[in-house]
Amino acid sequence: MATSSSALLRAPRLRLSRLSTTTSLSSASASSSSQAYASFANQKQRFLSTKAFRSLRWSATTRWSHGVNWRGGGSSISLRAQARTAAPVHDRNLSTSATEHAFKKILTSLPKPGGGEFGKFYSLPALNDSRIDRLPYSIRILLESAIRNCDNFQVTVDDVEKIIDWENTSPKQVEIPFKPARVLLQDFTGVPAVVDLACMRDAMKKLGADPNKINPLVPVDLVVDHSVQVDVARSENAVQANMEHEFRRNKERFAFLKWGSSAFHNMLVVPPGSGIVHQVNLEYLGRVVFNTDGTLYPDSVVGTDSHTTMIDGLGVAGWGVGGIEAEATMLGQPMSMVLPGVVGFKLSGKLHNGVTATDLVLTVTQMLRKHGVVGKFVEFYGEGMGELSLADRATIANMSPEYGATMGFFPVDHVTLQYLKLTGRSDETVSMIETYLRANKMFVDYNEPQQERVYTSYLQLDLADVEPCVSGPKRPHDRVSLKEMKADWHACLDNQVGFKGFAVPKEEKDKVIEFSFHGQPAELKHGSVVIAAITSCTNTSNPSVMLGAGLVAKKACELGLQVKPWIKTSLAPGSGVVTKYLLKSGLQKYLNEQGFHIVGYGCTTCIGNSGELDESVASAISDNDVIAAAVLSGNRNFEGRVHALTRANYLASPPLVVAYALAGTVDIDFDKEPIGTGKDGKTVFFKDLWPSNEEIAEVVQTSVLPDMFKSTYEAITKGNPMWNQLSVPSSTLYSWDPNSTYIHEPPYFNDMTMDPPGPHGVKDAFCLLKFGDSITTDHISPAGSIHKDSPAAKYLLEHGVDYKDFNSYGSRRGNDEVMARGTFANIRLVNKLLNGEVGPKTIHIPTGEKLYVFDAAMKYKAAGQDTIVLAGAEYGSGSSRDWAAKGPALLGVKAVIAKSFERIHRSNLVGMGIIPLSFKPGEDVETLGLTGHERYTIDLPSKISEIRPGQDVTVTTDIGKSFTCTVRFDTEVELAYFDHGGILPYVIRNLSKE
Repeated sequence: MATSSSALLRAPRLRLSRLSTTTSLSSASASSSSQAYASFANQKQRFLSTKAFRSLRWSATTRWSHGVNWRGGGSSISLRAQARTAAPVHDRNLSTSATEHAFKKILTSLPKPGGGEFGKFYSLPALNDSRIDRLPYSIRILLESAIRNCDNFQVTVDDVEKIIDWENTSPKQVEIPFKPARVLLQDFTGVPAVVDLACMRDAMKKLGADPNKINPLVPVDLVVDHSVQVDVARSENAVQANMEHEFRRNKERFAFLKWGSSAFHNMLVVPPGSGIVHQVNLEYLGRVVFNTDGTLYPDSVVGTDSHTTMIDGLGVAGWGVGGIEAEATMLGQPMSMVLPGVVGFKLSGKLHNGVTATDLVLTVTQMLRKHGVVGKFVEFYGEGMGELSLADRATIANMSPEYGATMGFFPVDHVTLQYLKLTGRSDETVSMIETYLRANKMFVDYNEPQQERVYTSYLQLDLADVEPCVSGPKRPHDRVSLKEMKADWHACLDNQVGFKGFAVPKEEKDKVIEFSFHGQPAELKHGSVVIAAITSCTNTSNPSVMLGAGLVAKKACELGLQVKPWIKTSLAPGSGVVTKYLLKSGLQKYLNEQGFHIVGYGCTTCIGNSGELDESVASAISDNDVIAAAVLSGNRNFEGRVHALTRANYLASPPLVVAYALAGTVDIDFDKEPIGTGKDGKTVFFKDLWPSNEEIAEVVQTSVLPDMFKSTYEAITKGNPMWNQLSVPSSTLYSWDPNSTYIHEPPYFNDMTMDPPGPHGVKDAFCLLKFGDSITTDHISPAGSIHKDSPAAKYLLEHGVDYKDFNSYGSRRGNDEVMARGTFANIRLVNKLLNGEVGPKTIHIPTGEKLYVFDAAMKYKAAGQDTIVLAGAEYGSGSSRDWAAKGPALLGVKAVIAKSFERIHRSNLVGMGIIPLSFKPGEDVETLGLTGHERYTIDLPSKISEIRPGQDVTVTTDIGKSFTCTVRFDTEVELAYFDHGGILPYVIRNLSKE
């Protein structure tokens, strides 16, 4: 099997340590499986004596199936199938005799109900181990993967035992390998991933090795969804106009991705205009169960977007990783992870009338943030599960990054099967999924008595306790009950500047700014809504809230209310299916009347692609220091993300987005104050517009049909005229254009040799930046628009790019020169070296100059001086951006010392050779009295064998202060990456040895 026979060499130290492990699983194990355990020692000895770890070869004989074909009865040919036809996978053989599968005795036939068999599977019940019955369902998926991929090299019998004994081993932070079934990319993270793969091929060639060894060994799906911007809104022609702008700006990027889809095997690229990656994953790409060459196993996925977790709502284990981790996974490298704890979240009761899935997810997010779930799985269960649609579950799962969990998992049950049928999966496929999952103890049937499962900790929520709410104004977990919104808003105006404060002087609170909007009188106040966007993966996959928004718009039209014309309204569906059911229901026309025309199929406003505000609105805000508001149905509302001019940003359900757009302000009590005056002169209140649950359910029932999913995803394989007209070369090595400002060959491997550089400490480093808590990847990684006075703008202007063609940082992620200049360029950055001044600058300590961060970093590099970053808690939270680690590495940052790290970002720092260190509990920059003007020395051992995960090191300063930190290399594999200077050099060197 491809996922178990592909192998990349580990460092020698790791090879020995992973094999020198115990083999006993359980005294209760069946005799058939105990024979497999007993043979392990012989296999290990034979493995080492043949030195197979030096001669392993890949076996990529498996032919992967794609979503279109598994629906049954369709005549369309998948894009992946087309790619396979154009570029067949070359078979490689495993040249070792020590490859007998340790668990071959439990490979079991799965019969079809009508005769014959679906295939074979590794049976968990055949292990006859009572501990498995107590495992959370999410852990069972890790267990099955370990058993199926157990080659006693990359995955050992001891790894299997660790997972079976999860109840005892998970508190000990043990390391396990995990091999996901596939990888998911979007274009912002996908472009740099493909750039890295192309660059790795060049590095292989320079080292005298075969460049074509750099090739995905697992299916890779890349959905182009992050590029479209809301340049045109409130227009019937908005979709076409915005797509034309998108292709004009991104033609070079798109051509590069199209080249990658043919140059690399096993890579599917879904063209722009198809939908948001996570909704496409949910409705189309998700398999739930793979059937590959007759072997059945659960679908699992890692993605380069943190909201990959949305697929957890479908019972597919998936989460976000950094681009560099994903690239290694593509190349057959097992992911090394700490066996997670699992929080059991019990749901009971039923949502009240008028309460939406968005209200539920914002409540769950706040509860889980308070509970503390970073690095953990969350698994939902209980009788309340039957009250949640699959789309509701996906909404909760989607926001796992916002509550900090690795996954928010919903095991497969009857609701899942109904959704699979609704979205066009064939009856035979659904039957296979149910039969397999039942046979392997991975299906929940709430009609049967439930066996007690063990969780690390427990939470409970009665759905009846959920009430309408929003989140903001600066963080997704700052939930505000709708009835308390007005009071909370006024408190935010009064509070000192912070996550819940703007520090507006009392005499300024009620000011009204009058201006002219296209010849019409207009006005703005603090809290005036200037952007109202139904957008992002979180909610646009949920028919109940999307159609609910349409019903609010319909009632408003009928009562004579109208959204003010200076509010930038937009609707960006997650897939073409949404458009079909909005048209079928007749509600799209009412959304159009309120300005919510469809603007494109992509993330848009949620990732900062909100486009420019009208010049008159922008001037009114900036000239008068108005705290303008954006209301969006997204998942991220960090400062500076949605738009530079909206300092207050609230997450809300799509119906609430329409309601706030109609009100024109967030400074309103919907219970007591009217939204407006209707055509008959009567005041219209919130309750007059809000649809009942029964109204929504009726329109969902009549408007959301299976044929819509089938027809949408049959057409998705055909692309669109602009995509199909892109001309790309057929070469497997990329021809870099030195003049390109979009795609640039990065310098990561310029001086690379076959010898690893070994571990490095830090000596007499200067502090580049000094931060407080909650520095997100939005602060670190280049995102949103490119400010006209920034170092990146200067670079583009010097290369002949006009300001109007700057595009966004996200669209230029394939150019390291732009991205390095945009690192730490967020206009809301609070760097404590600047004594409270906000902006993307820092102090160059030796000279005292105030410079852009990039310019200061280059000055340090030119002088041969190392730099570090000091930070508080939750450093690197937010989106899983690989550039948040790549950028600092290019700036010369050697270490980050923080109170705590977000999971993905910490591993990404290691992947780029940057040392993450944590202050000891109770200590931080303030308690230690660090000004940031000191010079720092981190004394790491010079031999990798003398470093262990989580060990303490001493940090000394040039003024005599010293303190102890914990080195956050959390696994043995991360140490191996650090020894090689990063994860990608590690992979290249090992592939080159073949």
